[in-house]
Amino acid sequence: MKRETKGRIYVCHTYYHVYVACLKELTLPKAMRGGAELVLSTMSNDFGDLKGRAEKSGLFDAVYMFEEKEEHAFPVLARYHQDRGNLAANLFARMKFTKLYGKLQEPYVPVDFKSYRDIYVFCDSDPIGYYLNYKKIRYHALEDGLDCIRYYDTARYDNRGHFKLKAFLASLNLIFIQNGYSKYCVDMEVNDTSVLRYPCPKYIEQPREVLVRRLTQADKNVILRIFMEDLDGLLEQLRIGDHHEKKVLLLTEPLCGLEVRGQLFRDAAARYAGDAQLIVKPHPRDVLDYRKVFPGQIVLDGKFPMEILNFVEGLEFDRVVSVYTVPDSIHFAREKIFLGDDFMDRYEAPEKHRFNEQIK
Repeated sequence: MKRETKGRIYVCHTYYHVYVACLKELTLPKAMRGGAELVLSTMSNDFGDLKGRAEKSGLFDAVYMFEEKEEHAFPVLARYHQDRGNLAANLFARMKFTKLYGKLQEPYVPVDFKSYRDIYVFCDSDPIGYYLNYKKIRYHALEDGLDCIRYYDTARYDNRGHFKLKAFLASLNLIFIQNGYSKYCVDMEVNDTSVLRYPCPKYIEQPREVLVRRLTQADKNVILRIFMEDLDGLLEQLRIGDHHEKKVLLLTEPLCGLEVRGQLFRDAAARYAGDAQLIVKPHPRDVLDYRKVFPGQIVLDGKFPMEILNFVEGLEFDRVVSVYTVPDSIHFAREKIFLGDDFMDRYEAPEKHRFNEQIK
């Protein structure tokens, strides 16, 4: 029986991924809209009620949950990470790992990916990348976060040492390398190729800001309804303390251990918020209870990407502060402070976060 051909499907691991999928759908010509589907991986994120809201939005025909499994779910894989003493033996073991890891995902995959015309995968370093290459299914990769490869080139860091050889093997589908190096990756969509240290033939540039500028207010309202379970509640929170002359938004991230993380963001707030009203926006994967870290301060719901705040009419902060979250896409703050590696050096050994400096 001939397989029915469907249109587009997006595999998302984070709220930001879903946000970009929405941008891509809403900025298509109207004649091309409709027919897209969404897959939400539960591997590293709790999407809460997002599935239901995305289904009700009318933007996606169907939304599926994907119980994607990390390596530790399959103890048999551990043997392939043992150092065998030489490059050839290690690469041979990796070839076996690549195929087996993809095969072991198969029972958990919720759709027949071979039936889709275009598959868009955010963060193909996750098991879905191994699965699609195991099944020899072509797909489009998209960067995990805004300009993330600029600060952490995972493909080259994970494969430092003999990278050209490994990239060649990946092009033959003998091993797997993410971010545009695998055989069945058609292309790799990034925000800005000019900021990337190493080129890749499959990189294509699609600036996120170009997509945002195409949105109508009606489009923005669709996105707000998908991500904001309680928009009125958010607005009420932000109105608290309107008598303050200045408002500072602090964006958290799941950095270091919980105790060090709390101190890290207390220090950032003390240095950059001062006597301004502090509003904390937790990262969706950050499990630290910031109401205890910042008692008496406003702590927003973490389960939405910070870019959504751009669509709240009239919202404005004097300053936004982040460590590694790239703030370039923020329009609701007069000043943007990106702390980066120099700040992180105070809280953990530099080799734990200065990844690009370790690539040779």
